Amino acid sequence: MVLAAICSIQIGAAVATEIFDQVGPAGVVFLRAIVSAILLTLIWRPSFRVAPEARRVTLAFGVALAGMNLCFFEAIERIPLGTAVTLEFAGPLTVALITSRRRRDMIWAGLAAAGILLLSGGIGDEALEPWGIALALIAGVFWGSYILIGKRLGEKSSGGKGLAVAMAISAVICAPFGIADGGTDLLDPTVLAIGLAVGLLGSALPFSLELEAMRRLPSNVFGVMMSLEPAVAATVGFILLSQGVSLMQTVAIGLVVAASAGALWSSRAPAPIEL
Repeated sequence: MVLAAICSIQIGAAVATEIFDQVGPAGVVFLRAIVSAILLTLIWRPSFRVAPEARRVTLAFGVALAGMNLCFFEAIERIPLGTAVTLEFAGPLTVALITSRRRRDMIWAGLAAAGILLLSGGIGDEALEPWGIALALIAGVFWGSYILIGKRLGEKSSGGKGLAVAMAISAVICAPFGIADGGTDLLDPTVLAIGLAVGLLGSALPFSLELEAMRRLPSNVFGVMMSLEPAVAATVGFILLSQGVSLMQTVAIGLVVAASAGALWSSRAPAPIEL
């Protein structure tokens, strides 16, 4: 489920760049959020009368979704997709380090960090816009929060009901930014069609898969497995957006893949007995 979610969300991000010129990044995020909210509501049919004990976590998850997506899409308008995801991954990696209870998880996190450093070799390049780098890092903070809060939301709601409500909250938060950015172009049939695809590929499907994965994996293992994001993003950027991948980046991809495989193996291994 994690692997499928990663591929889906990066393809959705690449497709979204096709309408940046018409509606801007915030317009894309708004379309993505509202399409996802409608689809998830139709699929899960949640009650919007959220139980008192789940209200705060549902609201927090909606805020995390909105912040993560707004910052990330603003970032990929300014810097390459693979670099943006690499920088954004600082959030999940921090979650993996903070919540780790096994020494071996620290090894996988360190391996993923080495891959990130290699993939980030272009940070000193003058072609990279500083504001794009800052936005990607802020998106990483929201991404880390998304993982931690998502774990709690999965425990307090059944299926994707909590996610559907949180996505509706996210759409409401994104609405002012999206309407200001996109204006009447948001109603263009071509834009709406691409928005539907982006909403399905970039939010509804991957977030549903991730939420189910969070129910089954420890937060630290889930965080390290997300290290595949930079590798997949670099590959998608190369194939769909003609963004080149150097030899050093290829080595980095191997490192993050190894880290993710190690994290999956670690999650299946029995915990050590404490004396």
